[in-house]
Amino acid sequence: MASFTEIARAKVNLTLRVLGRRPDGYHDLDSIAAFADCADSLTLEPGDLGLAVTGPGSAACGDAGDNLVIRAARLLAERVPGLRLGLFTLDKHLPVAAGIGGGSADAAAALRLLARANDIAFDDARLFEAARLAGADVPVCIASHACVMGGVGENLTMLDLPPLSCVMVNPRVAVATKDVFTALGLRAGELRVGVDEILEAVTLPKAGASAADWIIQLSGGVNDLEAPALRVQPVIGDVLAALRKTQGVQLARMSGSGATCFALYDDVTAAERAAQSITLAHPEWWVHAGTLS
Repeated sequence: MASFTEIARAKVNLTLRVLGRRPDGYHDLDSIAAFADCADSLTLEPGDLGLAVTGPGSAACGDAGDNLVIRAARLLAERVPGLRLGLFTLDKHLPVAAGIGGGSADAAAALRLLARANDIAFDDARLFEAARLAGADVPVCIASHACVMGGVGENLTMLDLPPLSCVMVNPRVAVATKDVFTALGLRAGELRVGVDEILEAVTLPKAGASAADWIIQLSGGVNDLEAPALRVQPVIGDVLAALRKTQGVQLARMSGSGATCFALYDDVTAAERAAQSITLAHPEWWVHAGTLS
């Protein structure tokens, strides 16, 4: 088996509605997701199944044996007889438990690597099933393409999203997704969003729409997890306030279950200037200026 490398791009939830909680305890979601130009890197080499972690975020990854990369690999091996595995090396740069799907992106990259090493098509049902079982955000990270996510993350509709200039900020405070959903407080079987609200959801721009048109439409959306996440980690409010004070900001919102927040700008220059000002004011925060697509 040759050596392969994949990039694990950060996912950003531009909008996120929590429609309700199923009787089985899972939450039904409706989210517009995009992918950033900041990422981890994952390499697969011949050898026994294992994981080595390097990079500035390695210390926050915890036990390598419990990493989503290994979990995803084992799930695929259960579904593909004779699957050739190997040694993964994760170069970790994205913040952990940050609401941008870092671990899920890593798991998806592992599945893509194993697919390449074993001549499995990326649309193979076994690959998707392993992704779904590994975590709600893993299926969308397989393609790492802007889309609408529905259900618990398994219903995906690809979008024609133009590049959006953005700043992403994380206060380097981990937020557990389960704590945020607990703070949301839905009971099993409880609906949160009625039919009328679903019909009034964000209208997607037509294919070929400009970034400015997208920002206008996205401004009418929300992240339903923002309020409960603020109760879990109030520092998220400081991050949002810092982004909303920057020059040229068009929209600022939390991603996923937090604590990472993002802001959209008219162009890359405005985003870079905003990132510089936030970095100067908060050198302890993780800040990235770039593009969502």
